[in-house]
Amino acid sequence: MIVATSNKNKLEEMRKLFPEYSLASLKERKITWKVIEDTDSFLGNASKKAKEIYEVGKEETLADDSGLCIDVLHGFPGVETQRFLGENASDEERNQYLIKKVDSYDNRSAQVICVLAYYDGNDLLYGEGILKGTIAKECRGTNGFGFDAIFELPNGKTLAELTAEEKNKISARALAAEDLRKKLENRKRKHAR
Repeated sequence: MIVATSNKNKLEEMRKLFPEYSLASLKERKITWKVIEDTDSFLGNASKKAKEIYEVGKEETLADDSGLCIDVLHGFPGVETQRFLGENASDEERNQYLIKKVDSYDNRSAQVICVLAYYDGNDLLYGEGILKGTIAKECRGTNGFGFDAIFELPNGKTLAELTAEEKNKISARALAAEDLRKKLENRKRKHAR
């Protein structure tokens, strides 16, 4: 199965979340197709990536779209989480920008939303995971990537302060993987009849 990502960290997480599947990266399949993420929803972007990469690779495809949605900013950055400061901005630059944006608010609540889409040329299945937390007042932790260093859990730790194993038990991607796995298993049972 192809994972429609060029992000090494995301690919490694997917491999840990779906150990029962043999997952290949775009690079391993020599796919250079760039999907333009231009829909206004995580489901729309994940579905678009899964379908486009399937058409190029002609192999079952797993795609993800996820992002940080901050309540006082009306869900910003949302589907633009990786791009809101431009394609070349670093995680650190994006994180510092978001901390400053919410500094004057008492309500720092946020959620991470992840949608995983699976497409095999016929069936489009998806799983969704939502993790609730708050925006930390400063970056903390060295594990993880993206906004992990500023997303604080109810226990007071950021995602970047967790081990990979701890994160893979509770993350929005882990929740989406669990949701999708159930649908894939149901599909397999239906086709076995």
